[in-house]
Amino acid sequence: MSVSAPESVFPRLEPHLLTVSKPIQYVGGELNSVQKPWDEAEVRWVLMYPDAYEVGLPNQGVQILYEVLNERPWILAERTYAVWPDMEEVLREQGIPQFTVDAHRPVGAFDLFGISFSTELGYTNMLNALDLAGIPIHAVDRDTHPLVIAGGHAAFNPEPIADFVDAAVLGDGEEVVLKISDVVREWKGEGSPGGRVEILRRLAASGTVYVPRFYDVEYDDSGAIASVVPNVPDAPERVRKHTLMDLDQWPYPRNPLVPLAETVHERFSVEIFRGCTRGCRFCQAGMITRPVRERSITTIGDMVENGIQKTGFEEVGLLSLSSADHTEIGDVATGLADRYEGSNVSLSLPSTRVDAFNITLANEFSRNGRRSGLTFAPEGGSERMRKVINKMVTEEDLIRTVAAAYSHGWRQVKLYFMCGLPTETDEDVLQIAELAKKVIATGREVSGRNDIRCTVSIGGFVPKPHTPFQWASQLDVETTDERLRQLRETVRADKRFGRAIGFRYHDGQPGIIEGLLSRGDRRVGRVIEAVWRDGGRFDGWSEHFSYDRWIASAASGLAGTGVDLDWYTLREREYDEVLPWDHLDSGLDKDWMWADWEDALAAARGEDIEVEDCRWTPCYDCGVCPEMGTEIQVGPTGQKLLPLSVV
Repeated sequence: MSVSAPESVFPRLEPHLLTVSKPIQYVGGELNSVQKPWDEAEVRWVLMYPDAYEVGLPNQGVQILYEVLNERPWILAERTYAVWPDMEEVLREQGIPQFTVDAHRPVGAFDLFGISFSTELGYTNMLNALDLAGIPIHAVDRDTHPLVIAGGHAAFNPEPIADFVDAAVLGDGEEVVLKISDVVREWKGEGSPGGRVEILRRLAASGTVYVPRFYDVEYDDSGAIASVVPNVPDAPERVRKHTLMDLDQWPYPRNPLVPLAETVHERFSVEIFRGCTRGCRFCQAGMITRPVRERSITTIGDMVENGIQKTGFEEVGLLSLSSADHTEIGDVATGLADRYEGSNVSLSLPSTRVDAFNITLANEFSRNGRRSGLTFAPEGGSERMRKVINKMVTEEDLIRTVAAAYSHGWRQVKLYFMCGLPTETDEDVLQIAELAKKVIATGREVSGRNDIRCTVSIGGFVPKPHTPFQWASQLDVETTDERLRQLRETVRADKRFGRAIGFRYHDGQPGIIEGLLSRGDRRVGRVIEAVWRDGGRFDGWSEHFSYDRWIASAASGLAGTGVDLDWYTLREREYDEVLPWDHLDSGLDKDWMWADWEDALAAARGEDIEVEDCRWTPCYDCGVCPEMGTEIQVGPTGQKLLPLSVV
């Protein structure tokens, strides 16, 4: 942690920019970016999304924290992203450390290094950034270096990276980063007594910051975890997630960043609500972000107007896990369409459920004449599978929805499915082809046209912590690839519909590695380190991912532990097994999740079991609402609400 202002690395970096690809991503100076005087800040953060600039800059989580922190005059926050291999080579050859894009300051000079993980496949990029910054990759080897803090959805099981991070935060970050900053400010103001261990002890005592070094993990003879026990008095037995209750009080980003280089999303995004109570059993995001918290129609309108003025973007995306489920979505759509009719501004609703879609809503969002394809996610190919995963969308629902879309001028529909779901059979996957054919046939019939298209996109199922499927076994690579091969051949063999159906999928290899990382324990850290030392970078990119490298590293890293890759991925867990994340509290009751897992298995046997959206039905006792410390209340339109004063 540097006291005096560190020098910018840019003078040393600049001569080499023309030797690397996309040098603009390292320059900084984006519209609405911030540069603050080093000496005027009492607490200094560097924030990272562990991927390339083009993926990391649009990430809303990092942008929000960047702005929230920099609004405080005593806090300085800058950004860094994973550098491409060609830039890494330059940095290592020239002795230039990992730097921020804002003021090109060395990452190692800051007080706190916050890293947001939306996927576990960014872990090797984290290790690379630490090493380039001159920060020891193992937390126990650090002294005056920045505190490395993980966040994001993957942080709900940080055990695979427990050796590399000093702390992890579960849940919403807006308030937590300010509380952490307050604790660090007070500690530094006292002269940093007790060093690194003392500041970590103070953070752990807050109850919402998890410090892995303060917990001892023991394993039994089977290789499973026997116990996870705090080893200091200030560490709670269970660390709870943080939930931001009143989104209207936090209308961020107010000053969205406008990238200098092309990024994966060229739009301004407004999060219209957080959380989801639909109850899809595979969906970690829906489970860990409960309860549902909506932004008001007024706040949404103000955020859209401000964002357009501050950025110049011509597309606005209304984001959430299922945006059409906002209780005022009709009024939101009409109000925004009225306001921007005749302008260059287009509105989009990226996530739409089949049973929440309606033509009136879609027409409002396409009123300016821009009509993109529609995307729906049945997830399971057969109705049996959709009952297993609690995705209560029937074939009739889907056909009715696409018929309405095609009859009103849409020509392209994208359907998203998963392969490898619990209890899945070959026939369940082949039903995807039959469903796609019916979609094309329906589109041709209702539109009277032959240029109807349907794109089938398939992802591999990965069991995730804090979901009812956290106990499920994962499908092996060979079976996954064979099912996808059969499906591809079935689609291509149909001369009537085959050419109208696009087919996109990922093979089973990346999913198995993601499964290892998502449900792994601390022993998996050895595998991650071995992969990184062997050159692993950008594992979320197919052109950089090496399955062979992960397999070899897993064999060497887990040698002598009594467990292996299959043990972590292909094995079904029992109720009484201690899971690596059991001491981390997402608010969900473990007994409720187990009962829901048993309901999934009962649905697979043909029992008619459905868990409806609990905002509109009696409570299913998932545990979140009592965890928030309040009684469930009912809103004016029947939806369940929590008092916004509760934190």
